[in-house]
Amino acid sequence: MSSLFTFILVLQALVAAVMIGVILMQKSEGGGLGVGGSPAGLLSARGAADFMTRATTVLATTFVALSILLAAMASVGRSGSTIDTSLSKTAQTSGAAPASSLTGPAQQAPANAAPAPASDDPLAAAAAAAASREAAPAPAQAPPAKK
Repeated sequence: MSSLFTFILVLQALVAAVMIGVILMQKSEGGGLGVGGSPAGLLSARGAADFMTRATTVLATTFVALSILLAAMASVGRSGSTIDTSLSKTAQTSGAAPASSLTGPAQQAPANAAPAPASDDPLAAAAAAAASREAAPAPAQAPPAKK
């Protein structure tokens, strides 16, 4: 990192801290920046001269400008990137199903099949129970009795 980038990054952190302090010191009567509250909003002499409102505006504008400047500096300093394939998964050839069978239609497991062996998944039993309920035929319901 260049020293200019570090300086602007520290300056942005200071601007953010001061802006948080100025915002927290303002009155919470809803009249900030002329939105709602009293008729003494941004357009009146008293609202336009309010130090806290002006300080918030200047600090917010400075923060956004510094953010754009830092983003531009970070993107200029980057060179073309390449994709790192050293951690990609390799195809397992022993006992694995071919990839084309994964896209084919799903086959239904027999209803009397043995349950899958226990795994570390805490929801495996709930999923097996739900699958067995879906596979079992629904009980016949008697029609409602007429009175």
